[in-house]
Amino acid sequence: MESNIIQVKNVKKSFGSLRAVDDISFDVPKFSCFGFLGPNGAGKTTLIKILYGKSYPDKNHAGEVKVFGLDPQKESLKVRSLSSVVPQEDNLDGELNVAENLVVYAKFYGIPNKLAKVRIEELLQFMELSEKQRSRVIELSGGMKRRLSIARALLHHPRLLILDEPTTGLDPQVRHMIWAKLRQLKAEGTTILLSTHYMEEAFQICDRILIMDKGKKMMEGLPKKLLAEHVEQFVIETVKFDKNQIASLPFDRNRIRSDYSHQMPVYYSNDLNALKELENYLIPGNYQLRQSNLEDLFLKTTGRNLNELQ
Repeated sequence: MESNIIQVKNVKKSFGSLRAVDDISFDVPKFSCFGFLGPNGAGKTTLIKILYGKSYPDKNHAGEVKVFGLDPQKESLKVRSLSSVVPQEDNLDGELNVAENLVVYAKFYGIPNKLAKVRIEELLQFMELSEKQRSRVIELSGGMKRRLSIARALLHHPRLLILDEPTTGLDPQVRHMIWAKLRQLKAEGTTILLSTHYMEEAFQICDRILIMDKGKKMMEGLPKKLLAEHVEQFVIETVKFDKNQIASLPFDRNRIRSDYSHQMPVYYSNDLNALKELENYLIPGNYQLRQSNLEDLFLKTTGRNLNELQ
């Protein structure tokens, strides 16, 4: 049995002169959560579409895509029978109620009525939608619609669950609830491929991440390891500053790295005491001292703020 659910080697995809996916390679081991991390327009959705046969790589190169050992370009139906996709935009039937949306899809998958009824009840309970099963989709909140889309994707017990920006636009409480459900699915044996531009989301649930920008792979690895290898441990992030004051700050450049490439100056160091000394020259309330995170990693890698690119 294959150890990697997904194998991608040197894949390219162009739209005219735009190279949406530029020579990307990666593997996704079974029973893991693998994340594509990057701004809108990085190529994440295009790459996902290639994985389940909705889009094809460029033909004039030697790239290769295998999902469950199958070529999605030639065997997309088999790939889709073993996997499920939750797209970035909800495509639920707004005039049907919650349960009816699941019943319709159970028929698409050929699930017998008796078994479908049991499975639908399980999924409504799992996604905490049991009380809403008779509500029409158009009456649901954004978070409920997203949870229903995930429930629908799980109807046929897919071995691979692909989620494209699953929590975009949702409030923090719903986001954390979905993260908990995804962790549970992974623990139960589902392999998850996640596309996101939320740093915290990738850090919370991904075993491995691939950072993309303008179609290129910038780096790949374990989130904590990448962070430890490429970014200092502590950060002072200014939220309000005086240009003259910042220019004259007396900090030790051998112990502190400054970054002025985005909106507000940021100072990085592995020496917490060095940053605490710098605090003495800053106005309370105009900065925060914190540990570094994946957004700092992205900023160092690309020099651009994700939030500015959305």
